[in-house]
Amino acid sequence: MRVGIDATTWWNDRGFGRFTRDLVGALCARNSGFEYTLVVDRRPDTSLPPNVQVISAAAGRTLTEAAVGAGARGLRDMWRIQEQVRRARFDVFFFPAVYSYFPLLSRTPCIVAFHDTIAERYPAMVFPTTRNHLLWQAKTTLAKLQCRRAMTVSQASARDLHSVLGIAAESIDVVMPAADPVFRKIDDAAGVARIRARAQVPEGAPLIVYVGGLNRHKNLLGLLRAWHLVARARPDVHLVIVGDTSGTGFYDYAQELMLAVQTAPELRSRVHFPGQLSDPEVVQLLNGSTGLILPSFLEGFGLPAVEAMQVGVPVLASRIECLTEVVADAGLYFDPHSPDEMAGAIVQLVDDTALHERLSAAARRRAPMFSWGRAAELAEQSFLRCARPRAAISSGGTTAARAR
Repeated sequence: MRVGIDATTWWNDRGFGRFTRDLVGALCARNSGFEYTLVVDRRPDTSLPPNVQVISAAAGRTLTEAAVGAGARGLRDMWRIQEQVRRARFDVFFFPAVYSYFPLLSRTPCIVAFHDTIAERYPAMVFPTTRNHLLWQAKTTLAKLQCRRAMTVSQASARDLHSVLGIAAESIDVVMPAADPVFRKIDDAAGVARIRARAQVPEGAPLIVYVGGLNRHKNLLGLLRAWHLVARARPDVHLVIVGDTSGTGFYDYAQELMLAVQTAPELRSRVHFPGQLSDPEVVQLLNGSTGLILPSFLEGFGLPAVEAMQVGVPVLASRIECLTEVVADAGLYFDPHSPDEMAGAIVQLVDDTALHERLSAAARRRAPMFSWGRAAELAEQSFLRCARPRAAISSGGTTAARAR
C-alpha cells in the first residue's frame, strides 16, 4: 500500500510536530509492506528519514512561516501541495494534524488526525482574530467532509471529536503517542546541577517544572496565582516554565506571564523562564525536579506527562479526562479553576516524601504502556480501514469511540 503523509508539520516544535516525526519514524521502522512518501513544503534536509520517498512542493512560505500568530497559509501554496499529492495517486493520504490540512482535489481516501477540540471549546484563547477563527472553522469543516477516517490521541479526545465535532464514533481511530527514549533516569549530577543553575534554581531547592506552550488554554496565569499561595506555605519551592518566550510562534501570552512574575516580589525570585530547551536539557531538568505540572483547561493527550513518567517524575495535573486517562495513578489532580486546590497539590507533593516515592514508582510502571511501536501498528490498521469503501464520518449517533 502506498501511503502519502503530509510532513509540512515536520519542522514544527509543538506536540503535533513531534507526533509527526516520531510516528513516521516508527512507521518506517516496521517494514510491514507499506510504502511511505512524505510531502513537504520546503527543501528536504537531513532530519527526514533516509529510507522514505520525499515529494517537495516549493511553497512561497512554508507552513511554519505562514500559519503562526495571526497569519494563515496562502491559497497558491495549498494548491501547489495538493497538486503534488493528486499526481502521486497514493492509495491513502494521511494528515498527522488538522492544523496542516489542505483540500485534496482527488479521490484519494484520506485520514486526518484531530488531536483535540481546544480551538472549538476555547476559541478566544486560541485565535488572535475573528478571521483566524473563521478560517479554522472552514478548514475543520472541509477536513471532516473529505476524510474517510479520523485519528486522535486519546479516548477522551475521541469522545470530544464525537460530541463537539460530530464525527461518527465508529470512524475514529485512537493512536496514543509515546515519549522519546531520551527521556529516562540519568546519572549525571553535574549536568543536572548546570541546568538548574542556568534556570536560576538554588542548589537543593525543591523544583516543579512546566514544559509546553505558553498559550492561554494552558492556564499558566492560574498557575502563577497558585504560586502566590505556594510561596507562603513553602518559600523554598521554585517553578521553572519551559517554553518559547519569543512571542513569534502561536498566539500566546508569554510577555504577560513574564510581566506578572517581574511585578510580584514573591514570584520574582521563585519563578523562572529559561525559554526553549533541547530534549536532553529537559531530561536533565526533570531529573533534578520534584514534579511536573500541567494546569491546562483542556488537552488532547499531554505528552510532557508521559515524558516525565518515563524519567520517574510524578505529575501534578488538571482533573480533566485526557490527563487522568494518561497519568492514572502516577499523579495528583486538582481543579484547574482553583488556585487553592492547585497550590495544595503542589505543597502536598513537596511535603510528603512517602507520597512522592509512591507516585514515582507508579510513574515508572506506567510509562512503558506508551509505545511508538504500538502507535505505528494502530496507525497502519487505520490506513487499511481508510482504503475500504467510504463511509460518512459525520453522525449524530452516541456510540463511544474505541481504540482499534
